[in-house]
Amino acid sequence: MDPSQVKVPPLMDLTIDNITENVNLINSGNPDPRFKYVLERLVVHLHAFARETRLSTQEWAAGIQFLTKTGQICTDVRQEFILLSDILGLSLLVDSIDHPKPPNSTEGTVLGPFHTHDAHTLDHGASMSHDEKGEPLLVLCTAKDVNGKPIPGVKIDIWETDSSGHYDVQHAGRTEPDGRCVMISDDQGVFWFKAIVPVPYPIPHDGPVGQLLKTLRRHPMRPAHMHFMFEKEGFDHLITALYLRGDPYETSDAVFGVKNSLIVDLGKVDKATAEKYGVDEGIALLKHDFVLITDEESSKLREENSKKALEALGRRVKIVQGLPVPEVD
Repeated sequence: MDPSQVKVPPLMDLTIDNITENVNLINSGNPDPRFKYVLERLVVHLHAFARETRLSTQEWAAGIQFLTKTGQICTDVRQEFILLSDILGLSLLVDSIDHPKPPNSTEGTVLGPFHTHDAHTLDHGASMSHDEKGEPLLVLCTAKDVNGKPIPGVKIDIWETDSSGHYDVQHAGRTEPDGRCVMISDDQGVFWFKAIVPVPYPIPHDGPVGQLLKTLRRHPMRPAHMHFMFEKEGFDHLITALYLRGDPYETSDAVFGVKNSLIVDLGKVDKATAEKYGVDEGIALLKHDFVLITDEESSKLREENSKKALEALGRRVKIVQGLPVPEVD
């Protein structure tokens, strides 16, 4: 880039008091209004953090080193930055902001670092787990809209750990996906499959995030749960999970994923159900109706929430492509 062809605002004499203004001034030529706004607020809050904490050079260097190590441990099947976002509560916050849900719909929660894109698409009634040590579980579910109308043709990603509390990608020599699958809801919005009863497990804590938890005297455990992700054109992308009631880590999830509406009770398969679905009587049963909202419903609610939140902070905004940017006279 030829410096002579770029108009850069002249910087003032730099001080603690005006460095933030200077950084945002030199970034002000950004042509993307949303990117400009996000970066401006990032700089403002980052600088405010440094001023408020009187951040030392030693602490700044320790932070840089921590983030460097976090990046170095990431692989194709391990995303330590997502894990870091999770244990700081950022993942749940972003999902809640970007995918708001009205009271009569299924709430979202964290994606977690173990979703993959290689799960096999299974027919209804198939088993997604081959763990013979796991407790058998029959899962009967529906996907419906807020009016109770079945939604056919929904793609549902489903994944859980094995009975030892490990995802398939955590086992050395993994060649095939296990404990995960993709299903498509039928004409009545129904999808059902066989799995194992979820168990509590620790998030990976052998890296920088685990060390941070140890320093904070926090445990790395997640309560027993099963992940679900719903996709269909015209409907808001839903990432959620169901958590087993009474789990010892229900109220102290390391990644803040539990919401009261997502806590479920397991039943037992009775004789009629066993005969209908071809499973053993008495095994564990999970039944749940998922309620999806449309893109239009989500967009409208997201815009309303954004305006209210930012107006409460004294900011005038307008919505551009579904996201707030400053309102400029």
